[in-house]
Amino acid sequence: MRHKKLGRQFSRDTSHRRAMFRALAANLVLHERIETTEAKAKELRRVAERLITRAVRLGAVAQTPAEQLSAADRARRTATKRQVGRFLQRYAVKTAADGSSTKVDLQEKLLVELGARYQGRPGGYTRIIKVGRRRGDNAPMSLIELVGSEASAGEAQKDKVEAA
Repeated sequence: MRHKKLGRQFSRDTSHRRAMFRALAANLVLHERIETTEAKAKELRRVAERLITRAVRLGAVAQTPAEQLSAADRARRTATKRQVGRFLQRYAVKTAADGSSTKVDLQEKLLVELGARYQGRPGGYTRIIKVGRRRGDNAPMSLIELVGSEASAGEAQKDKVEAA
């Protein structure tokens, strides 16, 4: 019996599974839309929603410059950054279609940009769209994206039709 054993194991040990979800979460924050297997997307949703909830709970403290904050608010922001930093890496490199690359601060993007975007939303920050099966091993594939990102649902439906 698997009582009190929440989550999928993916035939990996704990450190490998944690590393996999750290990488997936970093890519989701960076690109705001990634394609992965359906089971990984469903587990990644749990991880991403918790990270974004931390940013939302921080609220306006994340957008205020540090010198304008009280000592208590500075401590709250530092604590939240440390909690997010335990799971989400600090920097990632995003490569554009033309080959240029930019260095993105993932923690700042999560706390400032995504925290402000989802401020009034009580949850449900991600959307999972099934796109069919992978050619090589017939694994069910899904798109997981952040709700309200630049990639609209219409584009996702168009991709789904093209994949079928």
